[in-house]
Amino acid sequence: MTRKTWFKMSISVLLTAVLILLSACGSAGNNASGKQKSLDFLWFSDGKEGEVIKEIIKEYEQSNSNVKINLIEVGFKDIQTKLKTMLSGGKPPALSRVTDTGSFANQAVDLTPYVENAEQFQDQFIDSLKPYYVMDNKLVAAPMDVTANGLIYNKTLFDKAGVKVPTSPDEVWTWDEYIAALKQVMDKGGARYGMVWDVTPHRWSTLLYQNGGSILTEDGSAAAINSEAGIRSMEMFKQLHQEGIMPESVWLGGENPNNLFRSGTVAAHWAGNWMISNYKDITDFEWGVTYMPKGTQRSSVPGGKFLMAFKGSGQEEEAAKFIEYLTSKEVNSKYNQESLFMSPRKDSSTLNYEFGKEMFEVFSDELKNSSPLAANDWSRQTLISKISTDLKNHIMDVLSDKATPQDALDQMAKQINEAIGSQ
Repeated sequence: MTRKTWFKMSISVLLTAVLILLSACGSAGNNASGKQKSLDFLWFSDGKEGEVIKEIIKEYEQSNSNVKINLIEVGFKDIQTKLKTMLSGGKPPALSRVTDTGSFANQAVDLTPYVENAEQFQDQFIDSLKPYYVMDNKLVAAPMDVTANGLIYNKTLFDKAGVKVPTSPDEVWTWDEYIAALKQVMDKGGARYGMVWDVTPHRWSTLLYQNGGSILTEDGSAAAINSEAGIRSMEMFKQLHQEGIMPESVWLGGENPNNLFRSGTVAAHWAGNWMISNYKDITDFEWGVTYMPKGTQRSSVPGGKFLMAFKGSGQEEEAAKFIEYLTSKEVNSKYNQESLFMSPRKDSSTLNYEFGKEMFEVFSDELKNSSPLAANDWSRQTLISKISTDLKNHIMDVLSDKATPQDALDQMAKQINEAIGSQ
């Protein structure tokens, strides 16, 4: 080997060593601890959102090479039990998708220290959701999507009857006008029934708020359901059944309202925005979404899914960072648009959905015009879970003539006050 060749080889070895050292320093800069952080993420899916979240997670991991998101998928009916088991066993997930924020608020990480400005963070989301995720001045969760109750109608039957539905908030029907429209669709359009209504106290309570009532007082200290507005709501609901506008087979016989609407023989379905995705495969008739009628006021009932981080996971800061990412405008809009959900963000109320864009806008308007008492009631999920079945049973007692509206709601108020007292 010549001296010149030896010199060239020495320089080459030296340069290689320098490059290896620089590469190692760069890797340490991306992950100072040298150890990848693994976040368990408890998740359930209602539809296609599971595939959407997996794509978002992949993108996040590519930009954050020191983080691994371990998505743990369970069925919706099992999420509460699974989460409680993990928490009681001392092995909480880093974060979870939840519907019941109240039951887990004490175990939740307060996100306040992890966001730049808590007030500005909250202000990104629609006001009606605040009671669900801000408790005792703590950010116990963050909204991922929002739901609303609304009115889906059979356009083919309405057109056949010559009945035009409201196409703007300025044209919203009164309840009397709405009932008259349903009767006309039954008489001239051939509808067997005017409407079907989901068998849940949540959906029933929409009528309560439209009449100016509520389940609880504003401070949540006592029942308010047996007010004049509550009695009137129960009387109206019974009347809808007595006049044959609604079939007794749904609330009293267990018949599926979705199947009845799909049959093309029902003029309208009082349901939630998630049914837009459910009904998109209907081809036997045209259908759409219109505005719900108003009583003393307009109202829907807000709900949704939330993201919650948990104390004791060891990944509190990284979980909070990931939640902030998932609720950001760009990411949250992508998630809801592709999942056919509604975004809780004020700046994402109008999204470019592949299906039903105008329908989602109607649901969004219903939320904007909802009574604040609706969220005030339903955000108290620990209490609501104790009384929800009782309320459904009392409604059914009125429909089956086992109780008068006054007696049923007086008894319901007593049960609510007892539940409040036992908390």
